[in-house]
Amino acid sequence: MDTSDAFEGLRCAATGDRYDPHHVGRSDADAPLDPIYDLDAVDADALPTTPDSMWDYDALLPVPTDRAVSAGEGATPLLDAGELADELGVASVHLKDEGRNPTGSVLDRGLSAAVTMARAHDAELLALAAPGDAGQAAAAYAGRIDRDCYVYLPSRAPFPNKAMVNVHGADMRVIGGRYPDARDALEADLQRDWYSLQAFTTPYRHDAYRTLAYEVAAARDWTAPDAVVLPVGTGETLVGVAHGFRDLVALGLTDRIPRCYAVQPEGCAPIVEAHDAGADTATPVEYPDTICGELEIPAPAGGAMALDALGDTDGGAITVADEDLLESAVALTQRLGTEVGATGGAAAAGAWALAERGDLGADESVLVVNADAGVKTADVLRSHLMGQGV
Repeated sequence: MDTSDAFEGLRCAATGDRYDPHHVGRSDADAPLDPIYDLDAVDADALPTTPDSMWDYDALLPVPTDRAVSAGEGATPLLDAGELADELGVASVHLKDEGRNPTGSVLDRGLSAAVTMARAHDAELLALAAPGDAGQAAAAYAGRIDRDCYVYLPSRAPFPNKAMVNVHGADMRVIGGRYPDARDALEADLQRDWYSLQAFTTPYRHDAYRTLAYEVAAARDWTAPDAVVLPVGTGETLVGVAHGFRDLVALGLTDRIPRCYAVQPEGCAPIVEAHDAGADTATPVEYPDTICGELEIPAPAGGAMALDALGDTDGGAITVADEDLLESAVALTQRLGTEVGATGGAAAAGAWALAERGDLGADESVLVVNADAGVKTADVLRSHLMGQGV
């Protein structure tokens, strides 16, 4: 396997045991693996300040860019939200607009890397269960390398996700119920050997989100924001972003790691509840219920790693009501001109709630991550407006 110079292998998140780059799946302890890089092998001065895709940071990814399965993901805009900064009472707010990725979500970063490594491991059949966006992204990248791909989605997944999984050529199974039902069906139904694209089964999904941190710091002349507010479902984006900023400090490119804040809906907040309780792991939510299906992950596979990320960055966690996340998505869409989905609305609502709680200082810079495009949940946002008589 043709790996990058810095990629050394994998480490078990539970035991610390090392695995070579050819290992597939979770560790022998059934825990997530984390890619390991030799940062001494990275020329920090050569890292781009204006990348064309996330693979321009291939010195910090497992394979060089000429081995990547890429559709130009990453290099998304960093939008100045000055009006929101005034309302929050902070120095500045920027929105990282991940809705501009090829299939319209931050999941493109993770699935580009995961499918790249699936090909490197000579996988023939790829599969995953997803709330929606990850399934669409998986179908897109599997299609680029002409691999069979099974995508299991819950019946409540948004129609655009279902439609585009088919358009990209994947084999879709729609399962009645919610995300856990789709995952159970995948594990019970699929009889052939398959390469899992599931978050925290493949280590390369969460690993790829480090590039979001690189892009933000590079766009700010290698200065990290004071706080990063992220919507959290599986925990993969939070884990990757926190790790990315740690890399930049270790490389001497930035002088601080921003506080990372996890935002979850009130009806499904296992990571927030665990953080507030001081727990090391997240307890599954028995009866999850939120309008934002992307964040309805009652038993996040990356829960322990996400909690570690919050602790390592001296961050925090907060819940928001469904009504507030929808209102925030609409407000940012109207003010910035870009289209913010319900998931990004959760991050924005979280920023307002954090400001009210006193977590954000008047002289601080804040990054809000819009995880997917408004078109993904257009019917939900429109229904919210209709409920207001608009």
